[in-house]
Amino acid sequence: MNWGSWLLWGFVATVVLTTIMAGSQGLRLTRMSIPYMLGAMFTPSRDRAKLIGLGVHLMNGWMFSLLYVAAFTQWGMATWWAGGAIGLVHAAFVLTVGMPLLPGMHPRMASEQQGPTVMAQLEPPGFLALNYGYQTPVSVLVAHVAYGMILGAFYVP
Repeated sequence: MNWGSWLLWGFVATVVLTTIMAGSQGLRLTRMSIPYMLGAMFTPSRDRAKLIGLGVHLMNGWMFSLLYVAAFTQWGMATWWAGGAIGLVHAAFVLTVGMPLLPGMHPRMASEQQGPTVMAQLEPPGFLALNYGYQTPVSVLVAHVAYGMILGAFYVP
């Protein structure tokens, strides 16, 4: 494994993924803000939550790139299409498994079974994160495929 290449391209891919997701929200393609959702797990302050969540998301993405790099190392190659394929699987997992499980981990998120309370005010994302808009799954897929393609294209095993 090439640690220097992983450190650089894992971070770059994470920044691009985060930018695509934030851009999707800014263009009103989705109402989902990953930095806010993650940060609200740690603080009730909306402004502080966005900042903390951004840091958490950047670290998570950087660490997750280790799985991509491990796959590339195992296969003995890193290509844009292999990275894109892993990104597609990654996005499918996030949308179908991760998003529906999020209310169980998040202290400030309502669940599908129980509505909002004084403490749990965030809307749950639901299956495919469709509660945040019908274009949300598309933006998540595009961001994760781009993430994988960047890692596959530029990581040097």
